[in-house]
Amino acid sequence: MNLVALSGAVTIALASTIVFLLIVKSWQAFAHSAATSRFPKSIMREAAQRFRDELERLSREQAVYLTSALVFTVIFSVSYLLPPKGLFDALPQWQLIVTLVLCVIAAGYTTFRLFQIIIARRRLVFILDANMATGHALQKLTANQNRVFHDVPCQAGIIDNVVVGQHGIYAISVIARKAGKDNRVRLQGDALTFAPGKASLSVSRSGEKSTQLAREFRKLLGHDVRVRSVIAVPGWEIDSQASDEYLIVNERNLAMLGGWKEQKDHLMNEDVDALQKLLTERCTRFGRKQKKQL
Repeated sequence: MNLVALSGAVTIALASTIVFLLIVKSWQAFAHSAATSRFPKSIMREAAQRFRDELERLSREQAVYLTSALVFTVIFSVSYLLPPKGLFDALPQWQLIVTLVLCVIAAGYTTFRLFQIIIARRRLVFILDANMATGHALQKLTANQNRVFHDVPCQAGIIDNVVVGQHGIYAISVIARKAGKDNRVRLQGDALTFAPGKASLSVSRSGEKSTQLAREFRKLLGHDVRVRSVIAVPGWEIDSQASDEYLIVNERNLAMLGGWKEQKDHLMNEDVDALQKLLTERCTRFGRKQKKQL
């Protein structure tokens, strides 16, 4: 194999691919910064909006890597079969070897990133479906002036769904985990156990978000309100729950959260209107940009 021809073809292909990547990345950054809407105050975030956006980002990144690999392959093939005469003949052998090593490293990194993206996309698709199933089921709760808001930001993080109505406020956190043959889940205190003998998962983080949201609502209304914390586990059957702080449901029995209330949870109509207006401003997709939440 001709080392000069091989290294020369790699150099041309690698340089061309880098230029291609710079152009694509620059265009993507420009398109993202220029993204807007003619109805910025009317388009709300849909169920699982942030996961849908992340899936689109991963899909674009995967397409960039695959296209770059195709560009490199085509240019390398042409450059190797039709090498420019005398262009790299004067280069010392060590430079040719360094070029080949750099190409191998770049190929290895590209392959590694592609595997990472593929794995991340497969996991994200399931999380997206679980959140969409929960969000769409919540749309059925239309009584008592209920409104559902998705991907609600607060100082403690992002809450998957929030329901505000006359009978109270509910913060719904979605836990997406694939169910096996034994799809029973139970809640003991703040520990959620998937099937007997399996590892437990703490849901205290969801309670912290609900508490923080209640504080923010108190600043707006001028009096205390309670935000009840609901844990949705799509695809699982509720075995038992022994906790007064959380309600555990799946995507099929979400309507039961309407029965989890006390008289003190009820809100005046003006309070409902004020809270819904606040959440509408927070959850407008193309409105003012929110600070990144943990």
